[in-house]
Amino acid sequence: MGQGQQEKVATSLAGAISEEISASLAPVDAELERRYPGDPGTRQPVHTVYVPGDVFAADTIRSWGDRALAALDEHAPDAASFAAVLGLSDELAGPVHARVRAKLEREPIEDLRVDFEDGYGPRPDAEEDEAAARAARLIAEAYEKGTAAPYMGIRMKCMEAPVRDRGIRTLDIFLSGLMEAGGLPDGLVLTLPKVTYAEQVTAMVRLLEAFEKARGLEPGRIGFEIQIETSQSILATDGTATVARMIQAAEGRATGLHYGTFDYSACLGVSAAHQASDHPAADHAKAIMQVAAAGTGVRVSDGSTNVLPVGPTAKVHDAWRLHYGLTRRALARAYYQGWDMHPGHIPTRYAAVFAFYREGFEQAAARLARYANRAGGDVMDEPATAKALSGYLLRGLDCGALDIAEVARVTGLTRADLEGFAAPRRGDLTASAK
Repeated sequence: MGQGQQEKVATSLAGAISEEISASLAPVDAELERRYPGDPGTRQPVHTVYVPGDVFAADTIRSWGDRALAALDEHAPDAASFAAVLGLSDELAGPVHARVRAKLEREPIEDLRVDFEDGYGPRPDAEEDEAAARAARLIAEAYEKGTAAPYMGIRMKCMEAPVRDRGIRTLDIFLSGLMEAGGLPDGLVLTLPKVTYAEQVTAMVRLLEAFEKARGLEPGRIGFEIQIETSQSILATDGTATVARMIQAAEGRATGLHYGTFDYSACLGVSAAHQASDHPAADHAKAIMQVAAAGTGVRVSDGSTNVLPVGPTAKVHDAWRLHYGLTRRALARAYYQGWDMHPGHIPTRYAAVFAFYREGFEQAAARLARYANRAGGDVMDEPATAKALSGYLLRGLDCGALDIAEVARVTGLTRADLEGFAAPRRGDLTASAK
């Protein structure tokens, strides 16, 4: 064929065929958009801290930070000693230690839940009423003063019959208190525990709808997390994945699935000595949660360890190594959030998170830069990989493991660029992959 001669293109199908197929798939297109909107693109906290309703106070966040710093000063006062405990490389030791201390001083808790369930227990109604109202007042004041965690809220009692009315009343008092204090904060998070049937999730939706209507709020304003801590929430008697039903029952309000390590393990008969987030039963449950939530915009959170870093230094170091290892294990499995039970857990939470992002930063940033510039390399990345790379960098930025200046230095990209790669429209992702 001579230079400049146009290639002949042959087709066999009439244009009406494509139109008919598109018309037949229009309901499926709409269903995909409704059920699988993708990640919301907002910050996901690296952990959740639970504080009983009667313990929560105006200085709780600062107190946890100060206690965590005191634990560092006592048991690992410098970068070398901290790195030795956790097995950090010489390259990571200084940056991780410095960033952990800075984080504890600036933002020790990313997500705090005032607990009115297991951590609080049954109380006289008047006492729980007062504690719920106080929690609302203190949280409202914290957001007003700029001392709040990025995310704050409560865990109410569940929708089971013995405690249902009490849980509903506590939620009403708490949300009403926030409204009376000026409105619901952007970082509000609610947790519904011990869910066994999708109908309980539907009941939570109806409850929130009623509150929004009573207070003149935009429909759908209030979301909630579903806590997965019973076997029935993973697998129904007919063999279906119940957790997938729960996500749909939430009607777009579900923000997270939180794994409850100890209740779930006990439900399966795991002995107390073996109840841990790396038990095979835990891995199975979280894998089901992860697949059910993928693409829906609902995020998965790991549970906690109940081994506390307290006592003599040797014992604290053992607990730190355990917590650090479990956190790193969860991160590798794409569980980017977990629970912390004690101020002593926070140093190793941030150490694990910061090490995870910093040790992979240069490689991830360089790969994304090559993809963005269409440059060659020893790995041929696709749009889905670029999405994963940019999501990795954004999570590192959000928690403080990375700085935007160093990311820009390697990638040549702005945060807006990263967000564009991390959350492409479905059509863009499909088209660019062809």
